[in-house]
Amino acid sequence: MSERKPIIGITMGDAAGVGPEIILKSLKQGEMYEISRPFVIGDRKILERAKTFVNSDLAIESIAADELEQADYRLGTVYVLDLDLLPGDLPVGQVSAEAGHAAFKYLERAIELAKENRIQAICTAPLNKEALHKGGHKYPGHTEILADLTGTQDFSMMLSAPNLKVIHVTTHVGLIDAVKMITPERVYHVIKLAHETLRKAGIDAPKIAVCGINPHAGENGLFGYGEEEEKVIPAVEKAQAEGIEVVGPLPADTLFFRTVRGDFDIVVAMYHDQGHGPVKVLGLDAGVNITVGLPIIRTSVDHGTAFDIAGTGIADEKSLMEAIRQGAELAPKA
Repeated sequence: MSERKPIIGITMGDAAGVGPEIILKSLKQGEMYEISRPFVIGDRKILERAKTFVNSDLAIESIAADELEQADYRLGTVYVLDLDLLPGDLPVGQVSAEAGHAAFKYLERAIELAKENRIQAICTAPLNKEALHKGGHKYPGHTEILADLTGTQDFSMMLSAPNLKVIHVTTHVGLIDAVKMITPERVYHVIKLAHETLRKAGIDAPKIAVCGINPHAGENGLFGYGEEEEKVIPAVEKAQAEGIEVVGPLPADTLFFRTVRGDFDIVVAMYHDQGHGPVKVLGLDAGVNITVGLPIIRTSVDHGTAFDIAGTGIADEKSLMEAIRQGAELAPKA
């Protein structure tokens, strides 16, 4: 009998990408069943086809939402909540509106299950933003869908890799728009999210470092137009006054090295590439994307659909396995 391991719903993502393949590869590993009760939200026929890509002998069985708690999760069998949205011969490695729409519906169903407390965490395989938009869903990505469908206003993307955690003030917007969107209030809220998230993870007094916006964190007005003084410093000072251990703004070109060295527990990055670049240098298979601030637990791979290798069976499953581990660790235990 399961020791109340968390039930984790793994959304299949864009079915034309590597999601189905890395799901099967991950669920062939016994560790995934030692730490969780995993199942897939997607299309059974797509998973059956993916078995041929990865040379898998796993059994695929359909499961209903009201069977999730009683099911016998076991190595060798992959349960799928089959939404039956796609044809079995969906072209691999191509952008399609129907795959984009299906990816949205998988996530929507997962959110419903989480709200109903049928699952304790959501783990997402990658979707394709162009396909998502063609499918009629005008979101920048998973994070914004989750926030919208859960009615969450105060959220952020956190990337977790060995020795480095990064949380973002802005994410999927252009650089000019990102700078406009950075406000003292937003920076303060992200510092608070970082503090609360790491405290829940068992770090009593997290050491938080905040990136500058400009090179050398503005260097006292030498670079930029006073953005650090206007947008960042007031937020840092407010958080410090509340007893949060936070410093900044600091130059991004040295801050990530210092964090990997162990000086800080987490970095607050101002915009997408400032935070994503250092994490991905550590390896595409090392990073996990975690949406913090939601009423539900959501983790994800930190790579894309990899259309160029979809269907070949060579996609690496390590990031998805790490995402499942993080989901199991963060999930409330029944």
